[in-house]
Amino acid sequence: MGFIETVNVGAARPNPYKQADSTGIDKRPADGPVQVRPPGPKHGGLGSGVVGDFIGDRRSHGGDRQALYVFQREDLDDWAERLGRELGNGYFGENLTTRGVDVSGARIGERWRLGADVVARVTAPRIPCSTFRGWTGEKGWLKHFVRDRRPGTYLEILEAGELSAGDPIEVISRPDHDVTIAYAFAALIDSPELLPGLLAAGRDDLGEELFRMASNGETFSLG
Repeated sequence: MGFIETVNVGAARPNPYKQADSTGIDKRPADGPVQVRPPGPKHGGLGSGVVGDFIGDRRSHGGDRQALYVFQREDLDDWAERLGRELGNGYFGENLTTRGVDVSGARIGERWRLGADVVARVTAPRIPCSTFRGWTGEKGWLKHFVRDRRPGTYLEILEAGELSAGDPIEVISRPDHDVTIAYAFAALIDSPELLPGLLAAGRDDLGEELFRMASNGETFSLG
């Protein structure tokens, strides 16, 4: 069983990397419990699933199916070694920094219990954007991130509650297909021949956007 190392919250800061005026990518570990809840639709909802967390580009980020972004500490450590600099929890813009969970190996549609009360569903990989590229300041960053195939995952909040550092993470159900977050990331970014395989996850777990893209052979363009 894995656990949440930190819950991270981002305040608004200027965004020189994108048309959006502000960004919340600079997330920092919270000192105590943090309330999480479904934020509603991407357009017109509350943005982040974490109370107090800021999302600048509401056209591309946030909403129920991107309520929480999760990245594992083991992968941050790997990137820190490769880049030769320290990467604190929340540096990749993740709401939850975890240990002991193969986040990118999770299957789309998996359900996790977080802490005592929160139940969430694995929905989609993180698609890197120009804000992420500019924030890291690394030449060729998007290509490096894509090549690594360890994007982290978004979660949909099915049951709300409080989360704190140290809370356990338990996989409480796992679908019988093999469509992982890493597989979906490859299909949606640069391996369109994999897109038909996404459909094995089913329309409900994929959501309308990914189901449409898989059905029509569409991929994301990196910002």
